[in-house]
Amino acid sequence: MTTAPSPEDLWLRNFRPAPDAAVRLACFPHAGGSASFYFPMAGALSPDVDVFAVQYPGRQDRRSEPVVTDIGVLADEVADRLAARADGRPLALFGHSMGSLVAFEVADRLQDRGTPVSALIVSGRRAPHLYRGDDIRLRTDDGVVAELRELSGTDSGLLGDEEVIRMILPAVRADYQAVETYLRTTPARLTCPVLALVGDSDPRVEPDDVRAWADHTTAGFGLKILPGGHFYLLREQAAVLAAVRERLRTLPVAG
Repeated sequence: MTTAPSPEDLWLRNFRPAPDAAVRLACFPHAGGSASFYFPMAGALSPDVDVFAVQYPGRQDRRSEPVVTDIGVLADEVADRLAARADGRPLALFGHSMGSLVAFEVADRLQDRGTPVSALIVSGRRAPHLYRGDDIRLRTDDGVVAELRELSGTDSGLLGDEEVIRMILPAVRADYQAVETYLRTTPARLTCPVLALVGDSDPRVEPDDVRAWADHTTAGFGLKILPGGHFYLLREQAAVLAAVRERLRTLPVAG
């Protein structure tokens, strides 16, 4: 018998609980993505890492909830819940694409509260202060679907199913609105190290734009370029996991 998640669990999904793990890792999905995207990572890292995957409103079992179109609002909600779950273990954050921005803002909020995260790992996203004026949120449904196909983030067969398209488009549009209206006008200097990952043929993200994440930390920056496009991490899962494990092995304890 399946039980519904508690209100707190609506935001944070612990697919493979590892209460004895030395570190915790919170993972943030891409635009249109859901917590289940990180199910494989949770399984691969357990029991050494206690992985929590963020579930944004408006998708999967939260589909009936209003979507959120503001990165800051998402970050506020997740920061509150991660703070409530603090248990003394180091906490690292991993975000892909849009998830990188949400994770970054969560890290900034937790640092302001005096409980900084121990590491931030960002993937497939240019640095927060680099604004490009994208307009995908304003396109027709066909235009949004074409963008998803180009990024190869959603199975092309599913995108041919009109029922599935109608189901996911509200969340996709909300996420693109959140990303495209986000602008970091004030610099944030995190006190944790930042590791950035990117595919070498990403059609939307240039390596130099990813290197600019170095401007947002005082604790060291690393860049790893892997083969592939925007969703390189699907085919390069082993390399991504190796990079994550290496980063987590050297986590400084949050001060």
